[in-house]
Amino acid sequence: MSKKNKPTNQKVMSFIEKARRAQIVECAIETIAEVGYAQASLGQIAKRAKISKGVISYHFANKEELMEQIPIEYYKAWHTYIFPRIEAQKSPKEMLRVYIESNLTFIDQNRQHVFAVIEMVSNTRTADGKLQFAAELDEAILLPIENILTLGMQEGVFREFTKSSARVMALTIRSAVDGFTLELTRKPHLDVQEYTRELVTIFDKSTKK
Repeated sequence: MSKKNKPTNQKVMSFIEKARRAQIVECAIETIAEVGYAQASLGQIAKRAKISKGVISYHFANKEELMEQIPIEYYKAWHTYIFPRIEAQKSPKEMLRVYIESNLTFIDQNRQHVFAVIEMVSNTRTADGKLQFAAELDEAILLPIENILTLGMQEGVFREFTKSSARVMALTIRSAVDGFTLELTRKPHLDVQEYTRELVTIFDKSTKK
């Protein structure tokens, strides 16, 4: 179906296009989680989605454009899940606890998407050889932690942090969350609740005034 032959009913077409794009992205996630980024071809994705490669090409210019959508959709889903839970808390201590708990819960409940993003971030590079997504994702993910630490320090709940030491703590917290992801790949039946309690305890003690 060529773009010249698109239906004139834009509301119906918009809904159909969004649903089809979402289906293709989901199948791409499943394919990457199963065979890895390098081995995930458009043909495999199309087969999983039970569509032709031409349908994928109608919605995405190439494999790169499709793959770029995976971390974008992940970040949007992550943001929608995490931030309302943090904002509902009344104290920085509770915000930090909920940040850790909700991140680990989100990862546990969205394993395939998370694993696909890891593959994407680790393997997708720019023309000059730099990792394409790492810097952007790091800043977007670290800033909320730094803001919680700063607020806790201002309210006298957390110990004193300089700008540099708050960055170190934020990196440490995020690295612990990402470490959980790697542990989950090795141990799918990991006790998530116990793991979460231990991380919360560690960072409660390390940030306490």
